[in-house]
Amino acid sequence: MTTEETNVDLKEVETKDDAEPKEKEEAEDCAPVAADADATEADVSEADLDQEEQEKLPMTGGEGEGHWAVEAPSAGGAEPGPAGEKNGSVKLKIPEEEPEEVKFTGLTKEELMRVAGTPGWVRTRWALLVVFWLGWLGMLGGAVLIVLQAPRCRNLPAINWWNEGPLYQVGDIQAFSDTRDLKGVEQKISRLSQLKVRGLVLGPVHVAPADDAMSLRFEEVSSEAGSLAQFKSLVRAAHKKGISVVLDLTPNYQGTSGPWFSNTSVTSVAERLKSALVFWMKEGVDGVQLSGVERVAAVVPTLWADIRAIVQNGTDEGPDKRVLIGITERSSAEEVSSLLSSSGVDLLLSGVLRPPAADPSQSLQLLYSSHSQSQLAWSLGGPAGGHLASVGGVALLRLHQLLLLTLPGTPVFNYGDEIGLMDEDTKFPRMLWDSEEELNGTRQEERVERLSLRRFFRTLSELRVKERSLMFGDSLLLSNSSSSSSSSSSLAFLRVWDQSERYVAAFNFAAAESAVLQLVDAALPPQAVVVLSTNSSALPGDSSVDLKELRLGPQQAALLRFPYTG
Repeated sequence: MTTEETNVDLKEVETKDDAEPKEKEEAEDCAPVAADADATEADVSEADLDQEEQEKLPMTGGEGEGHWAVEAPSAGGAEPGPAGEKNGSVKLKIPEEEPEEVKFTGLTKEELMRVAGTPGWVRTRWALLVVFWLGWLGMLGGAVLIVLQAPRCRNLPAINWWNEGPLYQVGDIQAFSDTRDLKGVEQKISRLSQLKVRGLVLGPVHVAPADDAMSLRFEEVSSEAGSLAQFKSLVRAAHKKGISVVLDLTPNYQGTSGPWFSNTSVTSVAERLKSALVFWMKEGVDGVQLSGVERVAAVVPTLWADIRAIVQNGTDEGPDKRVLIGITERSSAEEVSSLLSSSGVDLLLSGVLRPPAADPSQSLQLLYSSHSQSQLAWSLGGPAGGHLASVGGVALLRLHQLLLLTLPGTPVFNYGDEIGLMDEDTKFPRMLWDSEEELNGTRQEERVERLSLRRFFRTLSELRVKERSLMFGDSLLLSNSSSSSSSSSSLAFLRVWDQSERYVAAFNFAAAESAVLQLVDAALPPQAVVVLSTNSSALPGDSSVDLKELRLGPQQAALLRFPYTG
């Protein structure tokens, strides 16, 4: 080998030797770079994971909204915290999970089927079934026993519309209304409805010159009263308020020769009345009132029977029963009872209670025992007798209102009786309608008294309509065993219906003497409650009184109530 070749080989060896350290150095230099790249990649991945975990963390409201619950690294950056967390570690607050509630699923179908057929369960099922049916039969038997032993309710009696509330008479159209005609009466229908009036008795309103039978025109409305069109409108308005309209067709209502003129004219007048009745029935009237019924019934009995049939028998146009009211001047209870039976009227107004009548208790007992209470009508005044305050006196006005509205039968009032209207120079004084204007002195006091009287009347009328014992209950006169009170100046009766509340009405008619009523009866309890009194200061409402020693002042009356006890 030559020297040059040897030198070349040595140079190659040196070059190789020099290259190996360089490669090592380059490898060593690249290693940190790769490590740094790997670390960077790991940091990025860890940062991404941290960011995802942070997004899952709940927000806190520490220093401001939107902060994550991340624990800050310790000072120095590399030292772990007291709990051993490393720098950059995230502390998550995970809510503790409540232990899952164990749900009772019961036995499976297979388990049930295995148990159901065992003798123990079969016996249990049969025992429960027997207990169930025994209990059911026991309850059924108890219910049947209660029904059989409970007191039976009485059937409601058959009553007519005129037995359901008071009748209100307007004998003079001009005196009653502001406009002095039938239109003015229509305007007051709402006032009458407030008083629970069931029937309005109008007129007479037909053309009937005094004592002139030839000029009598039953089917024509007098111009002084209004017109036929006004009458029809009035009837419609009254019916809408549940008030029936009765028309007084007394022939000679303005004359002095008697309600049916002379005896020779009774037949012709009764014939003309028959055709007039058909006319007025078609116009919607619910009944007719006639004075002097005893005369026409005795003179022309056949025509009177026809008149009764036209009024009392329903037609296709008006199937509801209409009322025939008779008026008589008789005041004896025996005569009134006889006429009520012979005339065949539905109601008969008489003077049986009009002062100075005999002991009212005897008259009441005779009429009540002889007739159904649906046939009885009670009035102290009426078209011929005058107003209640004038007939009985102002001091007895509330007492008479209470008497008429609690007696068994139909109460009949004259217009203005509810406010104490008095007759002056005529039996038809001007009706007083209180307005809202302010009044002074005596006029204001009179107005306050009228309103008080009207409230008393309205309360009584509402009670009569609402309470079965007062509307159609049985009536029993109560004897007073007290020796200090005159039986002729006091009166007490009991109104009862089946299991409804009972009512006792007690009256002292004496003008100067008090009365002590000792009411003793098997149907009475020891005490009762005051519902209404004509002297509220002496017997205040809702107070309890002793029925064995009931004290009433002069001209005082009271309505008492006690419950049904079985």
